[in-house]
Amino acid sequence: MKITFLGTGTSQGVPMIGCDCDVCRSKNPKEKRLRSSVLIQVNGKNIVIDAGPDFRQQMLRENVHRLDAVILTHEHKDHVGGLDDVRAFNYIQKKPMDIYAEERVCNILQTRDFAYVEERKNYPGIPKINFNIIENKTFFIDNIEIIPIRGMHMKLPVFGYRINNFAYITDMNYISSEEKEKLKSVDVLIINALRRKKHVSHFNLEEAIKIIDEVKPKQAFLTHISHKLSFEHEDIKTLPENINLAYDGLSIII
Repeated sequence: MKITFLGTGTSQGVPMIGCDCDVCRSKNPKEKRLRSSVLIQVNGKNIVIDAGPDFRQQMLRENVHRLDAVILTHEHKDHVGGLDDVRAFNYIQKKPMDIYAEERVCNILQTRDFAYVEERKNYPGIPKINFNIIENKTFFIDNIEIIPIRGMHMKLPVFGYRINNFAYITDMNYISSEEKEKLKSVDVLIINALRRKKHVSHFNLEEAIKIIDEVKPKQAFLTHISHKLSFEHEDIKTLPENINLAYDGLSIII
């Protein structure tokens, strides 16, 4: 299984519009962060978790010619804002794109983001999507087992996902003990760590490290990173060997 970080940034990305801080002005390409998403290549399938506003740019950068499914964590625009661009895959693959999300998210997308699809259903240029409703239980994409992990994004229920010995958590600030059990024995855990200061709806650096210490993955990567964390900061340079800031374009093999 190959995991590629399509984006590792927050809803505003890094650099942030109008900001002149050291991180936003950094010349280090690892500090340039598109909206958070990952490409998973497993069992001959290409699967993306979340498709934010940078989806088109991310697909072009990674030279993705085929996409089998998109799994969504929740309905916020920085995670679904690029879904219209599955049209390209519709054209290339001659079939609708399979989208997997819980019922609330599917309903919101159909009535908010894709209301125009129903209105113009005979128009040739609209995206064609199969919405697959999932619950908090194991589901399959062909022969690929996917385990949802329920967490809270302030008051909003969201999903993370485990595939084999890999787990992806973003936009959470709470995971119950029961759901943490699903993360045990993973080789690689990706988890959001927005900044050092506590945040109302995201794990901060300390909270993310605490969960990593509980779950004990062999390797952990921090994502959904704001301009308040940098590869140049001393506490980031001295993170434990098994914890790293992720960066856009990073690929790992599990």
